[in-house]
Amino acid sequence: MNRSLRRTTGLAALALTATFTFAACGGSDSEGSASDTTSDSPSTSQSPSDDTSSAAADAAAQTFGAGCSAVPADGAGSFNGMATEPVATAASANPALKTLVAAVGAAGLADTLNSTEDITVFAPTDDAFAKVPKKDLDGLLADKATLTKVLTYHVVPGQLSPEDVAGTHKTLEGEDLKVDGSGEDFTVGASKAVVVCGNVPTANATVYLIDSVLMPPSMS
Repeated sequence: MNRSLRRTTGLAALALTATFTFAACGGSDSEGSASDTTSDSPSTSQSPSDDTSSAAADAAAQTFGAGCSAVPADGAGSFNGMATEPVATAASANPALKTLVAAVGAAGLADTLNSTEDITVFAPTDDAFAKVPKKDLDGLLADKATLTKVLTYHVVPGQLSPEDVAGTHKTLEGEDLKVDGSGEDFTVGASKAVVVCGNVPTANATVYLIDSVLMPPSMS
């Protein structure tokens, strides 16, 4: 996951920017403690960075799934580390998402995903990409337009909690994606990709790691 994702997005990312603006429909609430401070105790006031640190400290507690054991306990790729970074940067530090990070880089989507507010990403793990025949995967990675279509099908507006993630959602690719299940047991899309680690927080997105790559219905 050490590959850098901070590339210029090029024309493809610029074209997607208008689509991504509707992702703000699931805006998150910012919780600060400024109201709890007093004017004569400025040293107790909490800055935005303090809020982020507090949220990161609890990041692992809200996740679920057997696949979460593959996430490092500490460092940038840990749940706490990922919680402080925007989603593409956070994914680049996670050792379970190397192929996804390479695909996002090849599509030029890193900056766009990082700057889009309040989204949910269904992130195929390396094991998920390993199910795709190498010839097909190499062809997909070389076809920027098709790759962009596939990757944006994995992204929906709003930071969806486990209580809200089940249902049919309009993806940033434009087609619908159905999530079935409840509690800590979910499948995604027509291929019934299984959520192996869910409710992973990043600075601008909620991530659900899945065990298969999703394909838009128009490409099935």
